[in-house]
Amino acid sequence: MIVRWVHMHFRSEEVERFIGVFDQSREAIRTSPGCLSLRLLQDPTDPCSIQTLSTWEKAEDLERYRQSRLFEDTWAKTKVLFDQKPRAYSYEVLRELL
Repeated sequence: MIVRWVHMHFRSEEVERFIGVFDQSREAIRTSPGCLSLRLLQDPTDPCSIQTLSTWEKAEDLERYRQSRLFEDTWAKTKVLFDQKPRAYSYEVLRELL
């Protein structure tokens, strides 16, 4: 299982616009083959700091999504709203306690 964490920082006037972009894409992302979960997180002390946290069955599933038209379109609408360079990390889950 793969966890993908993406940290984004937006211009303050663009936060709501990004949330709208996310809301338009979230169901399609969540139902992408291999996507097990999708979360949108916001820093309570810095509302311009927003992260996505997604879980994927396999690295290949995440990569297939990252090469998709859905990702391309969503990212094109998102990246123009940043005021800092985004950071993204993928982790393999070694142990999980739920």
